Amino acid sequence: EDVAASLGTPPWKVFFRVVLPQLRLAICGGALLVALHLLAEYGLYVMIRFDTFTTAIYDQFQSTFSGPAANMLAGVLALCCLAILLLESASRGKARYARIGAGAAREQKRLVLGKGAAFGAQLLLLLLVMLAMGVPLLVLCRWLWLGGIDNWLHADLWHSLRQTLLLGAGGALLTTVCAIPIAWLGVRYPRPLFRLLEGCNYITSSLPGIVTALALVTVTIHYARPVYQTEVTLFLAYLLMFMPRALINLRAGIAQAPVELENVARSLGRSPARALWSITMRLAAPGAAAGAALVFLGVSNELTATLLLSPLGTRTLSTGFWALTSEIDYVAAAPYALLMIVISLPLTAVLYMQSKKMAGL
Repeated sequence: EDVAASLGTPPWKVFFRVVLPQLRLAICGGALLVALHLLAEYGLYVMIRFDTFTTAIYDQFQSTFSGPAANMLAGVLALCCLAILLLESASRGKARYARIGAGAAREQKRLVLGKGAAFGAQLLLLLLVMLAMGVPLLVLCRWLWLGGIDNWLHADLWHSLRQTLLLGAGGALLTTVCAIPIAWLGVRYPRPLFRLLEGCNYITSSLPGIVTALALVTVTIHYARPVYQTEVTLFLAYLLMFMPRALINLRAGIAQAPVELENVARSLGRSPARALWSITMRLAAPGAAAGAALVFLGVSNELTATLLLSPLGTRTLSTGFWALTSEIDYVAAAPYALLMIVISLPLTAVLYMQSKKMAGL
């Protein structure tokens, strides 16, 4: 940027020719996440009566019990997701984004805005926050006020909270434990087989939850009927869907744990498993906690897989909220929404502190 500016390039040209190309990876990655999330979204589209592949798949499966038709639509949806993955990979190009040489870090200069520009920027950010948080919270407070104390006396509400906490804790524990060997092998032994094993988890998690759920429904009905609509199938779906959330954080934590410490522990007579648990996993514990928190948040908010795979009588906060909003009973649904926000706050705080620690702040 400084070189371009010293050559007389205007600031807007510096942004489009120098800064924006360097942001290609971040822009493509963010667009990929948004596109995959929108393809997998179900609850929002149902509430606004907007037909998508996800809503059509669920309607086919629930109303007509047409497994082949739902599987066909799920296959098309999976192909759309894979096409987006390939498009994102191709859009990265082969350009280099790392600087040559060690370089020297310098303090970034702040651009001082004029009074009008500063006011406009603050107003824009305030408007964004109000639309994203203010409007939903105000509407939620209105529903809670209309419902009064009687809304909190229903047994279904607290039963849903208990099941959400149990499923979230169980899913987070299972996913984190299963991610440990994959992350450790990927860091310590980066061979093609282990890289392929790790990559398969990312591809599977990129598929919408309803596609994963339908695949498990088909397999369990034909080949493992005793586990159909049991906690086993439900936790397996959570494992397939949320493995990368735990894997990424564990991989970063294990990579920061020196392998020499494991070697020293083995030389002192400890077994490889004990050295991994007592040395590496202790150092990677913050990353494991962050991964488990992400998985817990995902499980507690998951809707489509829980609707299709959960045992009869299972009711979580997300499914309870969806059922009541489907009946246009927003007042009764308000406590479910508030509890989902409340249980996410401590986990969000854990993620925030972990991100600050990793950033060295």
